[in-house]
Amino acid sequence: MSGYKCIYEGGMGEIEEKKSRFICHVKPVETEEEAVAFINAKKKEYWDARHNCSAFVIGKNAELTRCSDDGEPAGTAGRPMLEVLLNEEIRNVAVVVTRYFGGVLLGTGGLVRAYQAAVKAGLEESSIIEKLEGFKATLTTDYTTVGKLQYIFEKNKYTVLDSKYEDSVTFNLLIPAEGWDAAKAAVTEATAGQCELIKECECIYGIIDGKALVF
Repeated sequence: MSGYKCIYEGGMGEIEEKKSRFICHVKPVETEEEAVAFINAKKKEYWDARHNCSAFVIGKNAELTRCSDDGEPAGTAGRPMLEVLLNEEIRNVAVVVTRYFGGVLLGTGGLVRAYQAAVKAGLEESSIIEKLEGFKATLTTDYTTVGKLQYIFEKNKYTVLDSKYEDSVTFNLLIPAEGWDAAKAAVTEATAGQCELIKECECIYGIIDGKALVF
């Protein structure tokens, strides 16, 4: 299934390198304005730090990227931070790494490694979710085909939002967009054409901790 990863809940991670503290804050953002506001807020909060370097990625296909070394030697902070986000293929995210200088120079390579390690530490403390394009769908069947349909749901990882067992059985599902035709065909075959998968609406959804979230 095709989709894109983004931050569900931001976090904070910290590393220490030769007595310098590198504190990374991660936040989900949808626009450049949100990213800039977040960066400015962290600069204000950590006004006494030597540097507040930043990077952000906006858009499903990383249409907008920005980064700042904030006084560190050019190319040693912002760009390496951005590369972590791009390599991890995380979208709609902003990160700020605050550095409290410990009195020991790290050199160009040391700075690059430290800032990248700080971003990775921040991501490890964040909740990352993959968003998928799909459809909400309904399916009504009799009891004789429930087992076959549930097998199809589990095999193809279709998400059952809820189900109602009355005179007939109704399933409310999330189906990935690229798998819609295959899902319809599987349902038709399993029920000998007696049931139809009905598309309700398009949606963006994700699964986190085993639970479905519709955005």
